[in-house]
Amino acid sequence: MNLTRYFNIIVPAIAVLLGLICGAVIMLITGYDPVAGYAALWNGIFGETYYIGETIRQLTPYILAGLAVAFAFRTGLFNIGVEGQLIVGWFAAVWVGVAFELPKIIHLPLAILAAALAGALWGFIPGLLKARFKVHEVIVTIMMNYIALYLTNHLIQYVLSDKGDKSETIFASASLSSPLFQELTDYSRMHYGIFLALIGALVMWFLLEKTTKGYELRSVGFNQNAAQYAGMNVSRNIILSMVISGAFAGIAGAMEGLGTFQYVSVKNGFTGVGFDGIAVALLGGNTAIGIIFAAALFGGLKVGALNMPSEAGVPYELVEIVIALIILFVASSYFIRWILLRFKKEGK
Repeated sequence: MNLTRYFNIIVPAIAVLLGLICGAVIMLITGYDPVAGYAALWNGIFGETYYIGETIRQLTPYILAGLAVAFAFRTGLFNIGVEGQLIVGWFAAVWVGVAFELPKIIHLPLAILAAALAGALWGFIPGLLKARFKVHEVIVTIMMNYIALYLTNHLIQYVLSDKGDKSETIFASASLSSPLFQELTDYSRMHYGIFLALIGALVMWFLLEKTTKGYELRSVGFNQNAAQYAGMNVSRNIILSMVISGAFAGIAGAMEGLGTFQYVSVKNGFTGVGFDGIAVALLGGNTAIGIIFAAALFGGLKVGALNMPSEAGVPYELVEIVIALIILFVASSYFIRWILLRFKKEGK
């Protein structure tokens, strides 16, 4: 078997396994039962239809946030601003959702489009600065996360409310909620956004792998000098990549604003979804199908962990440690690859 062909599957799987093992060791050291802890985690994901619905609801924005990070990375850029792009997308979607009432077939797509445009605009700015002035996108996107947070907080207080801390609830015509899913999942907050997230994964795969523009974007990311020599417009492709990445992040925000919460409120800090998207993309190998599975894992861990304190007495924070360890082992993928290659050579 050619082991190198399966590295993108084997390495993340080993990283997850090592993270779970280390988590079990930490539970033992701190006086908790790892078997009971992981059993409670499993039951918190699959034990009831409500938990399954909540897991799907949680993984929906993770898929889109992971796609945002992965799309930029596949084109040679590191978009740390997914969190900010998500926040402005969330705000824009809710703004359209509360501003007026229209037939659902018009209102819902319009709200999602507003979120995508807001995220795309927030991605356009660092893309332009990178393309024209060679300003590193990591620095700019980090700073724009804070601008997004405090700007939207101000607009929520003085535009969407009268010095309040949250907007009104969006009109039903802009909502992603599904009475059918609520009935099937014992009134969880699962919504139609999961289909949009899966479509988003398909769009990213098709655009990067099956189109001329996708090949051009990947070429610029792989080697800008060679791409420019071949006649490609490097600056335009850098901007386009950040715009598309921002649009994915903006739609992730719409999943929260139109699906889970159906309003937007003043935030004391970041949501964390955008930053978790970096881990999702990393674990998923920056591929569309990998991101879906990675988002399912992270969504399951986040939701299942809520059941651990009540069922097994294990603190929720231990799952955060497990997630951090998984990310650490994925980031150490070079070392894991080296070990696998050593085993392969010794087995010959």
